[in-house]
Amino acid sequence: MADKILILNGPNLNLLGTREPEIYGSESLADIEALCRKAGKELKLEIDFRQSNIEGEMVDAIQSARGTAAGIIINAGAYSHTSIAILDALLAVELPVIEVHLSNLFQRESFRHHSFVSQAAYGMICGLRGQGYTLALQALSSILDKKKAL
Repeated sequence: MADKILILNGPNLNLLGTREPEIYGSESLADIEALCRKAGKELKLEIDFRQSNIEGEMVDAIQSARGTAAGIIINAGAYSHTSIAILDALLAVELPVIEVHLSNLFQRESFRHHSFVSQAAYGMICGLRGQGYTLALQALSSILDKKKAL
């Protein structure tokens, strides 16, 4: 049975492809989901791909991953910089987490340089647009393989 990976996307990511393409690129969220499903198939991972503009729904999705998913890839969008609730949920589920951002946070406004999500993540991939998700899947697959080998 394939390991299930929750890929959780936060606020405004449903507008990808039309929202500030000079920052976020021209890929839609559906394009990124297709990339993730293809990469997941190659890595023998089941993909549970979600998006919500609502912080509480994101917390619910993270909590539902406990006992059903092997890991989480999260692009919490602006909630990365503000949500202690999302951080607490990620810590509570005790799953490996990779944080992804389409843009390079460190080339943007200073308030984006801090991420609460990072405190729960094995690592962060930022600035590589949609490719960041496939790299996160590769990293998470490797982390899970190492855990199984122990």
